[in-house]
Amino acid sequence: MSYLQTEKPLSITKLLAMHAEGEKIAVLTAYDSTMSALLNYCGVDVILIGDSLGNVIQGHSSTTPVRIEDMAYHTGCVSRVNQHAFLIADLPFASYGDPVQALESSALLMRAGADMVKLEGGGNWQVETIRYLVERSVPVCAHLGLLPQSVHLLGGYKVQGKSRDAATHMLEQAQMCAEAGAQMLVLEAIPSSLGAKISHSISIPTIGIGAGPDCSGQVLVLQDMLGLNLGKPAKFVKNFMAEANSIEGAIKAFVREVKSGKFPGPEHSFAS
Repeated sequence: MSYLQTEKPLSITKLLAMHAEGEKIAVLTAYDSTMSALLNYCGVDVILIGDSLGNVIQGHSSTTPVRIEDMAYHTGCVSRVNQHAFLIADLPFASYGDPVQALESSALLMRAGADMVKLEGGGNWQVETIRYLVERSVPVCAHLGLLPQSVHLLGGYKVQGKSRDAATHMLEQAQMCAEAGAQMLVLEAIPSSLGAKISHSISIPTIGIGAGPDCSGQVLVLQDMLGLNLGKPAKFVKNFMAEANSIEGAIKAFVREVKSGKFPGPEHSFAS
């Protein structure tokens, strides 16, 4: 396939070095081999095999119906042609209810080709699960802010961390996740000022999606940044196809704007 490259894949060590040097990390989702190859070709640093596939691939209204078997299948599809990007796979809803289950689920995803697993939440039990996984050689990315797997509990897709108490609590959770051994942290739909505060308070890279420009990197769902979403896009989404002549051009523009700090702009961020 013409999109395939022969570069050595990025490691977590390289991503941590990029973070230390101030280089922004460009992250996009993918769920199949064709897009995996294209994202590699366009220089995307990290591919997230997200449980967002429940929405954009399976047609569900939320991510909660996604099974660990679905995640393993799509992780395999992405990983088989991956040449360069670091691969993170989501642990889906109810697949990490206790540390032992989390390890079994993580093993499925890593055997399918994931370099790291991602789990949502920063409560005591999630922090203990992070510690348990890391002690057993499973790299972990934590996820705070808007938690799609908890959307029914949260009452919808709402900005998180807006009050002083909520912001303080999220900052404490971020620090706890990092101390437990998480090596990356996704921050979703929080005020930019909180995204900056968390990013400056922990040593691991923060990947923002609606968390402001001060995060170490940015992630979007591929279909969203290509303007393929059927409903009204979230505030933090930019349609990169609007000014591109091809999907390849849109993806390269995303990487370029993340690396330069142009994206996200104020129009894609949330005020305190």
